[in-house]
Amino acid sequence: MKVYTGRLTLHESLYFATREIGRLYETGRYLHNYALTYALGLAVAPYFHAEQKPRYAEQLRPLNERGVYVTPARGMSVAYTLSTFKYANNAYHVEMEQGSRNTPSFGRAKELSVGSTFEFAVLSESNALRLPRWVRLGLWRSKAEIIWETADAALEKAHLERASLPLNPLDLTSEPRAFDLISMPPSSLVDYALMTTDWWVWKTGQGEGRLPVGLKYQFPEVAS
Repeated sequence: MKVYTGRLTLHESLYFATREIGRLYETGRYLHNYALTYALGLAVAPYFHAEQKPRYAEQLRPLNERGVYVTPARGMSVAYTLSTFKYANNAYHVEMEQGSRNTPSFGRAKELSVGSTFEFAVLSESNALRLPRWVRLGLWRSKAEIIWETADAALEKAHLERASLPLNPLDLTSEPRAFDLISMPPSSLVDYALMTTDWWVWKTGQGEGRLPVGLKYQFPEVAS
């Protein structure tokens, strides 16, 4: 198994709504593996959707046949900035009528600052996988740079150990015994997962990495 470990650095502030607290929209310190898969160009979604419904299953499952999988990313060095935005109405004529609901006219976004860094990995059964150095993420299509390290992973037989990167629990074949739960849409993640399973193990300049064998994009039947 070939492992591409990526160190992602933001060159523009990054915003996506992990949590909404009144008019505060907060960006979390983890990047979802679905978002990273699209950002890397490994899966593609059409620009126009007739209905606003994600098609994760049909767009990500083909990567299982190619033996390619992207993990979520953990924030290694993260800072935040607050910005205020306003809702605009571009209509030239507005009837001054009593509104039927309380629609907020402004909000605040807690964004990840320029220079924040993240770590994740891409697993590939092929040695010919080409990955970009520059990607765009989040609602504002923020620019980020990725520095890659490549290594060959060795197989270790099943034993109790902790994964070195965050995981999407939907994509696991073994259930973790202990973990930190990261609540974020479209599916929650787990970090520091302690599991008994076979492992892919590799070494880079950043140290040893470890991920469970059998990671692949999986979805509940209701989401297919």
